[in-house]
Amino acid sequence: MGEAPVSADVAGSLFFELNFIIAAVALLTERLFGYPKGLQHRIGHPVEWMGKLIGWLDKFFNDPPTDRLRGVQALLVLLGITLSVTLLLTHYLRVSEAGWIIEALLASTLLSQKSLEDHVRAVADGLSKSLEAGRDAVRHIVGRDPQKLDASGVAKGAVESLAENMSDGVTAPLFWLLVGGLPGIALYKAINTADSMIGHKTDQYFDFGWPAARLDDLVNLVPARMTGWVIAAAGALTGGASGAEAVRSMARDAPRHVSPNAGWPEAAMAGALGISLGGPRSYGGKAVNLAWMGNGRKKLKGGDITDALKLYNTGLNILTALVVTGCIISWTI
Repeated sequence: MGEAPVSADVAGSLFFELNFIIAAVALLTERLFGYPKGLQHRIGHPVEWMGKLIGWLDKFFNDPPTDRLRGVQALLVLLGITLSVTLLLTHYLRVSEAGWIIEALLASTLLSQKSLEDHVRAVADGLSKSLEAGRDAVRHIVGRDPQKLDASGVAKGAVESLAENMSDGVTAPLFWLLVGGLPGIALYKAINTADSMIGHKTDQYFDFGWPAARLDDLVNLVPARMTGWVIAAAGALTGGASGAEAVRSMARDAPRHVSPNAGWPEAAMAGALGISLGGPRSYGGKAVNLAWMGNGRKKLKGGDITDALKLYNTGLNILTALVVTGCIISWTI
């Protein structure tokens, strides 16, 4: 006799249980090893592949600059291709006994724990040598004009980038991996990459990039707030930091940020470290005055980057512990 069919409830439970296992392996793998440089040199990175597709869609749908409808069409093509490829991969991997390991390794390439820390630490190392070295390092992770930054501006840029990208590069992809497996994390990265490439308020992308920017805001609503609370928890566990101030800073300042999401991790980081983030800066020669996050010290130094990295690593430990706990709970239910 054939095996009894698996009910939809059981299948769904198994799917999410496996997502937790895959997420745990992906987190640990990427944090320890990152994306192999040899592989990067030979075949590039999955986000780069997405970027090439987005670039092609930009030329096809937005040359010359077009409207929101064309932006929606381009976004649907991007998401349709991403979903089709990853669903096919997941289908074949999950019917294989060890396929979940391959899925975890693939998912790990869409997390950025190690690369984010490496880039931010390079700014601290650069500042310890000279202002120019710090500027050269920070230009890889911020969009503002690095040559107009003093040492405090360089340090502030690094800490802000660390806070915001902890959400975009770690918590959000992890959240969508847990929700939707490999397709979930891949769709998130496709949306986030599209926002970074075409979601700008310029003449070329003001309308065409609007759908990508708004969808990116939507998929980051929960993860950004989660990141703020993780940073607050990390502040409570890290010497010299304050979890309570992180919470107060989020409640007071996050809603004042120009972004509906970026203010939560930035305000939490500022409050936890007793510093202020945000404020005036320059993008492409244009002065921008952003709301302040936190009410602490406004002049930052290289040591603040190091302190932020300690907080970041404690936050990563919390996220990993939560995922591993989820694995254990799913096994015992």
